[in-house]
Amino acid sequence: MSELPVWRQGDLPHAPAYNAVNLVRVVGPGAILLGLSLGAGDWLLGPAIAATYGPSLLWICTLSILFQGVLNAEMARYTLATGEPVFTGFMRQRPGPRTWAVTYSLLHLAQVGWAGWALAGGSTLAAVLLGRPPRAEDRAVVVGLAYVVFLAAVAVVLLGRRIQRGFEIAEWIMLAWMLLLLGGLGALFVPRAVWTTLAWSFAGRPIWEPTWPPAPAVQGGLDWPLVAGFAAYSGAGGTVNAMLTYWLRDKGFGMAGPVGVQPTPVGSQTVLLPREGAIFPLSEANLAKWREWWRYLRADFSYLWTAVCLVGMALPVLLALEALPRGAEVGGPGSAVVFARGLARRYGTLLWLPALLTALWIFFSTQVGIVEGFARHVTEMLWTGGVRPATAGPARVFYPVLALFVLAGGVAMTVAEPLTLILVGANVAALNFAILSLHTIRLNRALLPAPLRPSRWREAVVALGGLGFTALAALATAAWLGLLPAPGR
Repeated sequence: MSELPVWRQGDLPHAPAYNAVNLVRVVGPGAILLGLSLGAGDWLLGPAIAATYGPSLLWICTLSILFQGVLNAEMARYTLATGEPVFTGFMRQRPGPRTWAVTYSLLHLAQVGWAGWALAGGSTLAAVLLGRPPRAEDRAVVVGLAYVVFLAAVAVVLLGRRIQRGFEIAEWIMLAWMLLLLGGLGALFVPRAVWTTLAWSFAGRPIWEPTWPPAPAVQGGLDWPLVAGFAAYSGAGGTVNAMLTYWLRDKGFGMAGPVGVQPTPVGSQTVLLPREGAIFPLSEANLAKWREWWRYLRADFSYLWTAVCLVGMALPVLLALEALPRGAEVGGPGSAVVFARGLARRYGTLLWLPALLTALWIFFSTQVGIVEGFARHVTEMLWTGGVRPATAGPARVFYPVLALFVLAGGVAMTVAEPLTLILVGANVAALNFAILSLHTIRLNRALLPAPLRPSRWREAVVALGGLGFTALAALATAAWLGLLPAPGR
C-alpha cells in the first residue's frame, strides 16, 4: 500500500520531568502558531466581525479554537507515535505518496498563495506615507508598496537562518508590544459593561446594547465568506495547523527524537529532509512514557493554545466594539487600516502612527512566516512523496516551489483588495479543515496500534468540527457564487 520506507522499531524516549521549568522549555508548537493566528484573524477579521455584527457571533471563535486545539493534538498524536509529520502519514495511505504530496501542496497553495498579508501591509504602509487611509485612486501606490513588503518577506527567507533568528526575536518583542498596547487601551478606556458583554459573547450568550446592531437574522442574513473566514482564522487556519507537526518532528518530540532529520543546505537556507519513521513496542514502560509526553501536548494545545488564542482575538474585538462605528465599511483598499483609524479616532490621534506600525509588522511577519513555511514544508512534502527529479538535490524542488508561490502572490495582489484576498484564503482554510479532520481520524485509526489511538469523544469532536467547517465552506462558496441573498447590514 505504501511506497515509503517501513517504520523502524525503537523505544520511546522519556519526556523531560513534568515541572514548570521544563513546561516552558518543551511547550512550543502552540506558541509558534500564535504569531500566525494573531496576524491571520485577530487584527483584521475580528474587528470586521465586531463592526458588522457586534458581539453576536463571537461564540463561533470559541468553538473554532476549541475544535482546533483537539485537532492539533490529534495530528500531533501521529508525530509523537512515529516521529513523522502528519503529511507523511497521509502519504502512507491510498492512493499513495505522490497523490497526497501533490494534493496537499496544492491545497496549501490555494490557502496561503494569495499574498493578502503583503497587500494589507502595502495598504498600511501607504497610510503611513499618505497620512490617511488609502482610497480607490491610491490603488497603484498600495500595490507597489505591497510588492515591496512581499519581496522583503521573500528576501528574509532567502537570506537564511542568521537573519531569521533576529527576525524571530523581533517578532516576539512585537507580539508582546501588541498585547500590551491592546490590553492597556482596554484596561484604561473600555467600560466594564463591554468587558462583561465580551465574556458572555465568547461563551455564547451576548448581552445586547442599543448601540450594537440587532441579531444578524433580523438584518437579512449573514455574510458567509466573512463568517467562515473568521471561524477558520480564529486559530492559525487549515493546513497551517498541520504544519506544526513538522516543528514537533524537528524538535525531537516523542519518537521524533530517535528518527531525527537530515539538515541539507539550499543556498543560505537549510531544508530538513526526512528520515524513515519509527514506532515503539507497546510495553508498559513505553506506554508510561507515552502518557508523560501527552501531558505536554495537553498543556500546549488545551491550555496555551486555547487561552492565548482567545485572548488574542478578544482584545482587538473588545476595542473594535468601542472604537468602530456599527456597520463601518471594512473592505476596500483601506481595509487594513480600518481598525487603526478607529483606535486613533476613539482614543487619540497620537495612536494613529503606533497602531499603523503595529499593523504593518503583524502583516509583514505573518507574510514572512507563510513564505518560509510554504517553501520549506512543501519542498519536504514533495521530496518525501517522490515528486522530484530522480538525481537532483533539494534545491531543484525548493526554488521552483518558492518561485511558484511568488508568481501566485504577485498576480493575486493585482486583482483584488486586501480583505478579499485574505477571505479567499480563509475560506479555503475552512475547506482544508474539513479535509484534514476526516483524514486525521482515518490515519490514526488505520496506522496507530489500538492503545495509541484517540478516544471516541476526541474523534467525535474532530468529526463534528470537520462537518461544521464543511457547512461553512459550502455556504461561503454559495455566497461567492451569488446563490444566497446578499446580507443586509
